[in-house]
Amino acid sequence: MILSMYFARKFIWMLLSILGIFLIILVLIDMVEQIQKFSKTQAGFRDMLELTLLNAPDSLYRILPLIVILATIALFLNLARTSELVAARAAGRSALRIVSAPVLVAVLAGIFTVVVLNPLVAATSKRYESLASRFVHGTDSVLSVSSEGLWLRQGGPEGQTVIRAEGSNLDATKLVTVSFFSFDPQGAPTRRIEAQSAELGKGAWLLTNVKLWPLMNSDNPERDAQLWPTFAVPSELTRDQIRDSFGKPRAIPIWELPAFISSLDRAGFSARAHRVWFQMELAKPLLFAAMVLIGAVFTMRPTRFGHTGVMVLAAVLTGFALFFVRNFTQILGENGQIPIALAAWAPPVAAISLALALLLHLEDG
Repeated sequence: MILSMYFARKFIWMLLSILGIFLIILVLIDMVEQIQKFSKTQAGFRDMLELTLLNAPDSLYRILPLIVILATIALFLNLARTSELVAARAAGRSALRIVSAPVLVAVLAGIFTVVVLNPLVAATSKRYESLASRFVHGTDSVLSVSSEGLWLRQGGPEGQTVIRAEGSNLDATKLVTVSFFSFDPQGAPTRRIEAQSAELGKGAWLLTNVKLWPLMNSDNPERDAQLWPTFAVPSELTRDQIRDSFGKPRAIPIWELPAFISSLDRAGFSARAHRVWFQMELAKPLLFAAMVLIGAVFTMRPTRFGHTGVMVLAAVLTGFALFFVRNFTQILGENGQIPIALAAWAPPVAAISLALALLLHLEDG
């Protein structure tokens, strides 16, 4: 028990040290990027520093699995250099028992990452988008969604309404250059509305500078078109349903994702990307454990055996391969080419199984 606690403390120290080093590097790199991005705006150095500190957690969060495997490699190289691994094996400790303490720490770190860091990163990402939009567009949280615009869909007792906008704020509650296409319950078009802007109020979209074309019971919609300075379109959508950077699951805290997914389903949106992200976040502790086992397989050996550099390189490349395979399965899951559970859980489970088999064969076989 004492020896396991010793290995756990050393792994925690290695993990925090490498985490701090990468955080400093990412802050410096991101600072240069923010200066280049906002050099032509009214943002001062203090503003750019704030933007950097808000954006760095998201960048660090994405590479946490790679930091875990680097910490594992550093741990076992240090233990091998000081012959502590040899002493532990001579005392009757199996390789599996030695690696169990770092694996447990990695699992706990994964749980802490999902439970605590995920909401913090989501909050900082949202704040970064808000400040960046203020300096670029002069208004909080205004962004260009894509070249085709932002598409929304809402349902009601009178049928479906498809909404298209060229731009919106971060939570898609303020739309710019917006079109509303209404359909009856049978799918027949009933009216088309073009507006300069639309803002989601309580129970309705509030439109300004509106032109309305009736598409039902009219043989000439352009002749019967009406102009309105303001107009209200009833809506069952709420600010909470379409908040937090629509289409970016990582901008939504893990605690709010299940309710957000349900609201997307009720509104007629596809929530598959959010479901994949939710499952992959839940599988993150297993991914951290897999990274520790992969690092241990290649570096848990006495230095006198030689080829230490080759083994370290193999560990790093294997860890990177697992990282990119996980990202690839995420894309396949979001596109519907493989089941969501397979996309999220297969890479870490397969990596753990393979690493355990190799560890038992090489060290205790």
